[in-house]
Amino acid sequence: DGVALDDASALGDIARTRSIEFKHEPGNPSPVGVSIAGSDVTLAIRTAEIDRAVSPVSAVPEVREALVAQQQRIGCGGDYVVEGRDIGTVVFPNADYKFFVTASPEVRAQRRYDELMRKEGHANFDEILENLKRRDFLDSTRSESPLRQADDAILVDTSNMTREGQLEWILRKIQK
Repeated sequence: DGVALDDASALGDIARTRSIEFKHEPGNPSPVGVSIAGSDVTLAIRTAEIDRAVSPVSAVPEVREALVAQQQRIGCGGDYVVEGRDIGTVVFPNADYKFFVTASPEVRAQRRYDELMRKEGHANFDEILENLKRRDFLDSTRSESPLRQADDAILVDTSNMTREGQLEWILRKIQK
């Protein structure tokens, strides 16, 4: 919307007034798309430009408050697996299962690099790694909803796991 990243009031207004919705296909429990105020943003939200803007915007208290309300609205509509930096501590503190999923910065940067190469055909590993480290620092030191492991969350270090291995590990924990 062309709003300055330091205009807390305008950013909060956008977050409060633009509904977020997920697109689902019959038989597939995973969302296949996301829209904001009716506009498909599925690809746009996974770009390097958005990655750079996430931490400053998400640190704005008005934005956090509005997005927590939207996440809770969406989450109360069904049984979901939800990911996010304050999901287990702020958004859904009473969730049945909580996992704090992490990996080394280098592994996470490589995964993001691979994703961007598949989707956009270009990426800069060093830039991704630096952005990831900066975002981790900003998100874990912000005053509003900081990134931290919930006391009752199970830590999962996925540095040496495949996606399938991660799923199997988590399912074993749930089944216990």
